[in-house]
This record gives sequence, structure tokens and C-alpha cells, in this order.
Amino acid sequence: MFCVSKDVCKIALRRKDSLIIESQNPNYKQKPNEKALIVAALKNVQSLGFTFSKELFETLTYFTYAEIQEFYKFLIPALKELRGADVEYTPMYPNFPRQVMEASSAELFINAIIHYWTFGEIMPEYSKDERLPLIDNNKMTVLSISKPSIIGSLLNDLAASKTSISQQDKEDIATIVKQFKDYRKYLPSEIFLKENVAYISKLILENAPIKNSAQIERYFKTATDVLRLITAFSDGDISLAQNTKYKSLKRYQRRIVMDLLSNCGNITEDLFRYQYEWVRAAEIFHPFEFREKRYQNVNKAFNTLRNEKKPLFFAGKVQKLIENGETIEAADLLRVRPGEFARKLDKLLRDSDKPLYVVHRFSEVADKVTTPVLLQARQHFINRVSQDNVRVIFPKGNLAKAVVLNKEVPRISSVVCENITSICEDALDKQYKSREKLGKVYIDKEFSNYFVPFSQRSASKAIKSIVRGSRVPIKESAKAVRGFIWWTNIDNTCYGRVDLDLSGAIYDENWNLITHISYTQLRSQRFNACHSGDITNGGDANGKGVAEFIDFDIDEVNENAGRYVVFQVYSYTQQHFSNIPHARFGWMEREDVNSGEIFEPSAVEMKLDLTSDSDVSIPVIFDCKERKFIWCDMNLQIAATRYGGNNLESNLRGVTATCYGLANMQKPNLYDLVYFNALARGEIVNDRNEADIIFSNDKTVPYEVVTEIDEETGNERRVLKEKTEVPIITAFDTDYFMGQLI
Repeated sequence: MFCVSKDVCKIALRRKDSLIIESQNPNYKQKPNEKALIVAALKNVQSLGFTFSKELFETLTYFTYAEIQEFYKFLIPALKELRGADVEYTPMYPNFPRQVMEASSAELFINAIIHYWTFGEIMPEYSKDERLPLIDNNKMTVLSISKPSIIGSLLNDLAASKTSISQQDKEDIATIVKQFKDYRKYLPSEIFLKENVAYISKLILENAPIKNSAQIERYFKTATDVLRLITAFSDGDISLAQNTKYKSLKRYQRRIVMDLLSNCGNITEDLFRYQYEWVRAAEIFHPFEFREKRYQNVNKAFNTLRNEKKPLFFAGKVQKLIENGETIEAADLLRVRPGEFARKLDKLLRDSDKPLYVVHRFSEVADKVTTPVLLQARQHFINRVSQDNVRVIFPKGNLAKAVVLNKEVPRISSVVCENITSICEDALDKQYKSREKLGKVYIDKEFSNYFVPFSQRSASKAIKSIVRGSRVPIKESAKAVRGFIWWTNIDNTCYGRVDLDLSGAIYDENWNLITHISYTQLRSQRFNACHSGDITNGGDANGKGVAEFIDFDIDEVNENAGRYVVFQVYSYTQQHFSNIPHARFGWMEREDVNSGEIFEPSAVEMKLDLTSDSDVSIPVIFDCKERKFIWCDMNLQIAATRYGGNNLESNLRGVTATCYGLANMQKPNLYDLVYFNALARGEIVNDRNEADIIFSNDKTVPYEVVTEIDEETGNERRVLKEKTEVPIITAFDTDYFMGQLI
């Protein structure tokens, strides 16, 4: 029944809303009890916010009772995990939100004090009232059937990505390589991202019966690529942003390292680029023990690294020219390395007395610059015209810790900026024209709200892949947003007690704080917002856990001079989220907050795991004026001193600065990315039913009008036929954009 392993099937379910199954006996005639079981399964699936496609439902009608049971036992737990319904959500006040809004201040205060005095052991006891049935009309996610090739395409796109991928992406690649037997034929001929080269090569070697460099050498171009592989062997940071404690290598691994280095040509400059790391790495793979003739260049390079002063290499020569004000000479030299030329353009243009000469020199080599750099350079110089000084920098590494810059920089003339923009667009067009044709392309204008996935390295595991700063519409019928957190203790000792706090800050149009909802202020009548009660003990590390919720009314915030609502999660006991075994955040978009259960899986819009090496998380901003949420997935730098504990009040300045930067960030968007590809590789159409490929979050299948012969009358009739073969790419299919379009 399952064409691939269940772990691989879970990847298709999570990323593509697809199931990889097939009917064992297409001629099987189902019994009434088997048909009833399918209907019962569908009902339970719909309660989680999903439903079956026509093809999936029809396929299930050929399953035996045992096969339906096996399918159900796999599907329901997998869907519950996706929606966050695999655990119990127990808040302090079981009749939230009405109970909190109606309670006296004295009652709330006394309950909190008793709870705090007992370190979270005693909770107020209330009986749970009967709640109205859920009246929200939540749109169902349609589950379809796919072939195993969808997994191969996913692997190809992730491996061929030209930008950094997330930890979830890496785990999916590992699962596919280990459990998908045909994975090799889907690996791309070239892996562009150097981190992917190291990570995937390590996986290939681990799963190969015979291990040698011939299996991976086509992916390695420089000594730094090999250093990343050595780092991967030691389970270190392959981005090379953090120090790695190198482990002893096996004999075959040492031989592979030497073989790869010998194929990289002159490696001396690369060794000096990471001099400290190479000296330490050489101590564990002992290059001088390999005395064969083919390793002479490698040994010579390491001898230079150890015993000679660092020569003035290319980067040093460029830097010296720039420091001496010789920008013309620097531009001439940078022509041989177009990528570095693009990265230093701004500095050269603002320092040069002949900026048009620099522009001309760049135009000669722009088509050799990689497309990610071209896209970012284009957007940078578009922003330069407006002289917007707000910049958000994401430091390289495993942490999602933003730095917001608001620094005045020298102006560059609009003519120069426009010239650079045009050069980048021409270079993109030239490179994209060399790729496979797309045919007729339909692009939803909504894609302009989503940013291009340039750096997903520190993205959290979530239901949907969204790039930081992207603006996603809130469901039209939603009247309120309900945020939630769930967690347990680290262990069952007093030192393992975990106190997480969910908070929401409400800002006006200009990012002035109006009020907040948190454990220090459980409710606001003005904004119709409230907190479900502060719980200070996560309970048994392997137990049911505890939960906190916050509701706010979207229209009430907007109508009372508010605009932005920022959800934050604080580890009050100051353990890092990465050390807490179970911690998650999410939110629901609700039409009636007092109907249905407090936690309704079908209403869950997002759920993400809290796993960062930080004790402050800012998952999302809600723009109540535009009725959109701005995806953050950010973590603050940990302050040395916090007066009053780790809470909203102590971190207000950092939170406000980070959110302001995210809300005003200007980066290349998905609409432009698809547009440039479509111009070069196809034809843009305005009718999605005419398209050969559709870029839209609306997954409605396109149709065409065909002529059929009526069997009874023999007359012709015109009918609508679904074009199920037309691919629909959503803004959340980041693997496709990283592998196919960037």
C-alpha cells in the first residue's frame, strides 16, 4: 500500500499535502463495513482541518478492511502532529476566555499568588463548562495522491538549492538518502551551496557500502569545500561560523580528504582563508603521512601554511587598493571575481570619483555573478534610490538573531543605482534563458508579499515554510487570533522546572507601545484581549504538559488606535529553548472564541517548535490594519542583566527594534523572482486556466472546455475538464524556489 517508508511518506504529507500510496487490487469490491470505515476516517480527518481529494477517496474504495486500518493508523497521528493536536492543552482557566474576562481582579490575584507560592504545584480548581459546538467555517487542506518521484524532485530541489537550507530541510534530506532507495538518480550533477556539498557528501559516504572520493569528488571545487566536509565528519557547524572540536577521522575519511584536496588545484590561498581551522584539522588527518606523488601539492600547501607568513592574496590586494582610494584599479582587479565585485559594488561606487567607470566594468562581468547575488544586488540598489537606512542583518550561523542597523551612509546617485539595477536584470535574463522552458506562466500578485528564501539556515520547524518578513493574509472570516504555547519541564527535579510565558505587545502605527497582555496583565477591556493564566511549572518531563493562550480581537485593536500585535515567548526560568525537550508555539484564527474547544486543530494556522539557543522568541507580528501576519521566527540576544526577570518589560527595547526592522524590511520578493524567470523562460498569462504552470496559494485545479459526444443522444456537448497535470506552486514551496528559480 505504501510505496515508500512511512517516514518518507510523512515528508510528502508535511511538505506537499500528499500521500504516496497505491491500491493493491484495483478490482477489489468493498464490503459495506469497509465503506463505512472510510467515511468514519474522513470525518476524523476533517476534524483536524484536512479532507481527501477525489482521487484519494476513490483509491481508498479499493482497500481492504486491514489496509484501511493501516492507512488510518498512519494518517491520524501524522495529521495530529502537523496541527499540534498530538498533546493536551491544559490552561489555568478551563473556561477561557470568558472566565478570565468575567473574573474579579481579587480572584485572579489570589489564584496567581497561591500558584507562585507553591512553585506551580497548586492550580485553581474549576469545573469545565459545556461549550458551544465549533461554529468556525475553516477551510480544509486537501490531501492528494502523489508518485514516489515527488520525493525525488524534493531531494533534487533541496540539494540544488543556491541558498542556505533549514535544519528541517537537512533532516528531510537525511531521511530520503537513508530510506528512499532510488535517491541517487535524483541527485543533481552540481551542488551549488557549499554547505549542502559537505552535508550531502557525508550522507552519501555513510550509506555507501564502499567509501571513496570518486562518489563525491564532482561536488568539490575548493579546499574550503573539503574543510566543510571535515567539519561535517565532526558534527560541527558546516557554515564555519562557529568553532568546531574536530574528532579523529577513520583511515578512509583521511584518504578521502587528501584525494579531494589533491583535485582542488592550488589550495594555498584557501588554506590561509581559514588558517586557524586548517591547522587544527591537519592535526587529526595528518596530511604529511600521505607521501604519494599525487599529494605533493597538498603537502607543499600545508608546509606553507605552517611555516611561512601569510602572503598578500586576492582579497588583501583588493582591500589595500580600496583603502588607498584606488577604486579604478580595484574595479579592474575585481573583474576576475565577479561575485566579490558585486558584493563590493556599494563601497566602490560611494568612494569612487568615477562611478560610471565602475558601473561599466561591472557590466562586463555581471552575467558571471550567481543569480542569488544578482537578485540581492538589484534590490539593494533599488532601495538605495530611496535612501532607506533601515537594514536587518541575519548573522551567519545556527541562531536566528537579527541585528537592526539604522546607519547613515554616503549617497549614491539615482542614475548610478538605476544603471546597476538594469545591469542586474539583464544578467538575470541571460542566465535564466539558458534554463529549461516554463511555458505559459500564471503569477498571483499575492506573491509580492512573500520574500525570496535566501537564508533558511536558522528557520524553525513549522507547519509551513515562510521566509522572515513575509506578509501573509489572515483568514477573511477570522475575528480573533488565539496564540498558544505548550511545554513540559526538562526533568523531574526542582532544577528542571520550566516556566515559559506567552506575552503579546500592542503597538500603534508608529511602533509606540500602547499596552500588553502577559502574566503581569491578564486582560484588556479596551482591546478585547486576555491571557489564560500564568503557569509556572511545565509538569512531568514526559507528562501531558501545560499551556497558555492569548486572545485578541483583530478589529478591536485596529479601531482603538492599535495596529501591531507582537507575540513573544519568554523562558522565565532562563533555560534556552534548545535545552527544553518539549516546547512549541502556534496560533489559531477564530470566528467565535467561545465556541468549540479552547484548542481546535482545524483552526490552527501555524505551529512551530521552539528549539533556538535563546530564551526569548518572537514568532510573529500581526498587522491588524492590513489583516496580515508578518513572519518573524526571531530570537533576541540574551541580555547580561534583566531587572524584574526575563519578561516583556525587560526586553521591550530589543523586541521593538527587531520588530520595526522586520516590518520595514525590503528584500527581493517571490513575484519578481517568478516574473524574471517567466520573461526569460516562458510567457506570462493572466488566465490561470491557460497556464502550463501556476504560482498561487489558491490550489483550485484549472480547467479547459472540451467537446464530448453524448452517448445517449449522439450530440456534441461542451464540458469542463480539470487539468490535473498542471503544477500549482504555492509560496510555501520554498524547496522549488531554491532549486528551480533562484
